[in-house]
Parts: sequence; structure tokens; C-alpha cells
Amino acid sequence: MASTSTLFLAGVTTGLFAGGASCAAVQGGLLAGAVGRRTTAWPAEARERSGLFAPVTAFLGAKLASHALLGAVLGLVGAAVQPGPQARAILLVASAVLMVVFALDMLGVRAVRYLVPRLPASWGRRVRRSAKSTAVTTPAVLGFLTVLIPCGVTLSVELIAVTSGSPYAGAAVMAGFVLGTGPLFAVLGFFLRSAAKLWQGRLTWVTGVVVLLVALWTLGSGLRLGGWWPTATPQAVAAGVPAETVRTAADGTQTITVQARTNSYTPAAVSARAGVPTKLVVATHGTNGCVRSFVVPDRGVQEVLPVTGETVIDLGTPKTGTLSFTCGMGMYGGRITFHHPDQTPEAAK
Repeated sequence: MASTSTLFLAGVTTGLFAGGASCAAVQGGLLAGAVGRRTTAWPAEARERSGLFAPVTAFLGAKLASHALLGAVLGLVGAAVQPGPQARAILLVASAVLMVVFALDMLGVRAVRYLVPRLPASWGRRVRRSAKSTAVTTPAVLGFLTVLIPCGVTLSVELIAVTSGSPYAGAAVMAGFVLGTGPLFAVLGFFLRSAAKLWQGRLTWVTGVVVLLVALWTLGSGLRLGGWWPTATPQAVAAGVPAETVRTAADGTQTITVQARTNSYTPAAVSARAGVPTKLVVATHGTNGCVRSFVVPDRGVQEVLPVTGETVIDLGTPKTGTLSFTCGMGMYGGRITFHHPDQTPEAAK
């Protein structure tokens, strides 16, 4: 599984560059309405004492709590089901498809309007009616209830929380997502309705483009994790590969050594002989991040690599062809091309 820190950073990045404006279009009015009513309906002394920071902080803090709690629950679901690499890849691809649908909807493509999942109107009205309250707790209540009115990107991140297979990692990715959306929601809180209208109008198209780009990145990760999209081309197999990467012992067995670094696997493209007993050694040296979750999709192999050390994976006797490997989130990967013993790597291209 991907590390908690990696999922947290992925959540922050998604929230910052895609989720903020997407969620603002759905939830921004709640914060604007609550803050606006609170600052005008309360006595002047109370407004001066609490300031504007209080309602904005309460809203975002409660939103962070509800989404982290939901992420933990989704992570528990993933842990109970224990989805394999293929299942997690399908969830990532589904997440990407959902993002694409929402992005196209933001861009005004009418053909996808009826494909966009929407909550019952009565549910949304019920939550929005609570924004009319002038109680001290209104911003916090509304922030907590935003979990019931998710935007498209939020739904996609929820699927990623399921793939984490851990309550801690699930909470991390959802909490990171909310923190990533925080700056825009803070701006909405300070500029109130005028800012909300700005984001819902002029910048909706830009937001749609950003969400679409994130969707393509997520789709690529899912395809790599599922082994459906090669991470390297055959032409790159023999280029620049250290001689010690593939070693053949006196008994004819071969060992392939790949270095797992924090942001890559090196080499990412290897050529080896088919038809001989083969072991894959994945070496780490102070390595952290997603690459420590090592997956060979076609073999159903999932290994959590140590920070420093060597992990040996028995590949049996591979046939001619290619075997892809990737990190647990499909972000980084590589490929081993097995050629016939009598065939040179160049001829295998």
C-alpha cells in the first residue's frame, strides 16, 4: 500500500489544484451565507470580539474533522475487502472517469449533464436551510455537513481512500484534500458572496481544465497499476542499463536488481532472458514514499519494501514478453522485457 505521507501529499495537491474551485462551486455558498448572516445579525460587540477568523476557522476545522473521519471509515472498508492491485487499479480508473465527467460538466458539455451524480435536491435544501441560523455554532455545523454535499473531485478522492486499505492512510488523503482546498475557502470566507460568484462564473472553465488534467494523471496511475499501460518502450530497454542489473549464476539462474529510489525505480527498463529461473531483487537505500509499495500486477505481487534493504521476489521461469512493475499508486514504474536466450535484446525490439 502507498505510504500515509504520500497519500497525504497527493490529497493536498489534488485539493489545492483541482478540488478547491470544484468544491467552492458546490459548498462555497454555505460558508458565505453563514459568515454573512453571522456578521450582520450579531450585535456589533459580538462581531468585534469574534472577528471574521472565528467563523472561517470553525467551518474549515469542522470540515477537516468530518472528511478525515470519512476517510478513516473508507480506509477500513478497503482494509476489510483488501483489494488487490487489479481492484485498486479499477477504482483509480473509475475515480479518473468520474473526474472527467465532472470536468466536462464544468466546461459546459451538455451531453454529460445527466451522467453527473447528484444528491437529492431535498437533501441539499435541508443542509442549506441551516445556513440561515445565526447561532454561534452555525459555521462549524455547516463545515461538518459539507461531507454530505461532495463535489466531483471529493468523490474521486473518496475512491482513492478506499484503495489505501488503511484507516490512517484514508484519513490522511481526505484530510490532505481538505487542507488543499483550505486557501480558497478562506478567501471565500473573507470576500463572502462576491468571491463565490467570481469562482462560480469566470473561473469555472479554468477549474474544469485543471480537474481534467488531474483526471488524466489519475487515469495514467490506474492503468499503470493494473498493468494495462506499459511504463517504458521496448526501444529503451537496452539503453543505459548497468551491467550489474542482470546477473547469471553458474547454475544458469538469473537475478535482476532494481533500485527503488524515493521518486523512481532505476533502471526503469530492463532486458533479461526468458526460459530460465529468475529472481527480482528490489534494493532500497533510505527510500521513502510510494515506491516502497511495490506491485507486479500480472503476478499479483504486493510487497512493502523496507526503508533500507533488499526484497527478493521469485519470478519463476518467465516466458518471452514483458512484465511491468509499479508503485502502489501507479505513479512510478518500470518494465522487464524477457527475450529468447538465443535472441539479442536489440532483436527483441
